Amino acid sequence: MQDEIDPYREFEFPAETEKPKQRFHFVRKLSRKTYKALNLASPISSILALVLTVSAIFLGYPVYKNFSYTDPKHDGYVAPRSPGDIVDIAQRSTVTIICKVNEDDFLIGSGWAIDLPTSSKAFKTSLITNHHVIKNCIDGKAELIVIDEEFKEYLAVIDVYDVKNDLAKLSSTVKLEPLQLSENMPYPGYWVMNYGAADGWIGSVAFGAVLNFINSEIFITANTSEGNSGGPLLDNEGKVIGTTSWIKIDEQYNGAKSLDTMCAKILKCEYGKGKRYWE
Repeated sequence: MQDEIDPYREFEFPAETEKPKQRFHFVRKLSRKTYKALNLASPISSILALVLTVSAIFLGYPVYKNFSYTDPKHDGYVAPRSPGDIVDIAQRSTVTIICKVNEDDFLIGSGWAIDLPTSSKAFKTSLITNHHVIKNCIDGKAELIVIDEEFKEYLAVIDVYDVKNDLAKLSSTVKLEPLQLSENMPYPGYWVMNYGAADGWIGSVAFGAVLNFINSEIFITANTSEGNSGGPLLDNEGKVIGTTSWIKIDEQYNGAKSLDTMCAKILKCEYGKGKRYWE
């Protein structure tokens, strides 16, 4: 039998347990001190940040303005940001054109892709070149060959030619990205690049400037050789301002047909009663 509980026995409270030790006391103390220090340093930091910001603006503004002033989109006189990018644009859209009578009788030139309809669905790209490059192929007695940058050969036919302005439009089975036409008329001193098969060397590049300009002709300082004929003359944005057409052996300049000359038979132009590409 269990012992009975005496109800009159004095109740014994349990012994007081030891309070748990405070944890992370040091961390909390350090945090409070850090917070007070940051509050004290905050105005100083703000002033320093403001000074640094104003200094950055003051020192960087001239650089920004110079970069803006020399933007090729607004200044035809400056070189492109990356000349290599302009070369890449030309390379993707330029071909070598050969009008071949036989192994010993042929004419070589260049051509560039333009966003115009081809003569039939069998062809993928419209090309611009010089009339004197393809003149022997007009009657069908010579073979017209288009060669890309990888030396692959393609078929081509003559759609339109303009003897007076020494231009021609072809349709070819080669697939190329068309070049853009420049909206800006060239002026003396403008940066230009000549691209084509100079002296038969495919993918040749020459930089120069516009020496002068009249409605139909652009006089340039860029080196030009036989084989460049029909190639694109590009501005500092990689847009076409003309078709390289002739060389001046006894002078230090060469020439290209401006976009205005394409208005006669190749382009539908808006200005000058349809005779001028630029206003």
